[in-house]
Amino acid sequence: MKTSAFKKWIKSLNNLDTRQTRILQEKLTEIAFKKQVAGYLETPYSNIICPHCHSKQILRWGKRNDLQRYKCKQCKRTFNSLTNTPLARLHRKGHWLDYAKCLTEGYSVRKAAGICNIHRNTAFRWRHRFLVNNTQVKPQELQGIVEANEMYFRRSEKGNKNLTRSPRKRGNRRNSDNSNKDLVCVFISRDRNKNTTDCILEELNTSNISQSLRTILSKDVLFCSSNRNIYRQFTHENHIRHGTLDIAKGQVYKKEIVHLQHVKAYQSHLKYWIVAHFRGVATKYLDNYLAWHRTLDEFEEDLNPRTILLRAKSAGNYKHLPYSVT
Repeated sequence: MKTSAFKKWIKSLNNLDTRQTRILQEKLTEIAFKKQVAGYLETPYSNIICPHCHSKQILRWGKRNDLQRYKCKQCKRTFNSLTNTPLARLHRKGHWLDYAKCLTEGYSVRKAAGICNIHRNTAFRWRHRFLVNNTQVKPQELQGIVEANEMYFRRSEKGNKNLTRSPRKRGNRRNSDNSNKDLVCVFISRDRNKNTTDCILEELNTSNISQSLRTILSKDVLFCSSNRNIYRQFTHENHIRHGTLDIAKGQVYKKEIVHLQHVKAYQSHLKYWIVAHFRGVATKYLDNYLAWHRTLDEFEEDLNPRTILLRAKSAGNYKHLPYSVT
């Protein structure tokens, strides 16, 4: 806009009524947030790589929606910093900061939709676009004393219009048995420095545990668990020191350092957060909620919208141990 036209527009603001002034303020705030989000998510030119062919021969190719566009000399395709990320082609960037703030507070879909002035279906889609990359952010190493334990959630088809099973009556209880096909096993490991990793296992056995843990356990780790044979076999095959507890007989501590209090406290909070706070979640989205809870536990009161946006863009770009965003 030319300076003369801008001055004329400024003078015309005196003719706005109260409602129009409020709408203008909201629009200006949205534009400011949109530019702020673009600034957070813009990748430095020196780090730009073509997401299509991975070439580094890149040209700047104008701007659109406050984001720099680029053109690859090799494949001739254009892109921006969000291409091929979960945030690609999402609209209304001016509301992303508010929505990321809702994620830091753990708000429900409807509450977040009301705060951001978006439809609840949009809020739900945004939730999983923002969370999907967090499933990749896990500690690279667990050190010292590591506690491990399994927990179970009932398999849920929440949100599906056509169930693959007969409906359940609310309040119906089932035994937490690993052989029960109606239960989903979540295996959680946590060291005394609060580094936590989790995974969903189709079956709790030595092979699956080894696949999820053997690359991240330090050599001198003390692995604390129940005295189930699968844990004994895992530690024996991988030459790991093992502290066992006879949970069936009510054993809680051994030698004052072998216990599962930290991982069980984490499991208790996770169970309450998913079952009571969200009234249960669909099994197909469970991994996203596990990652969300891990992020909330990691940062506690220090989690901010910028961190949420950067991890949503590409979790794989950030080093973690402990988790961090630079």
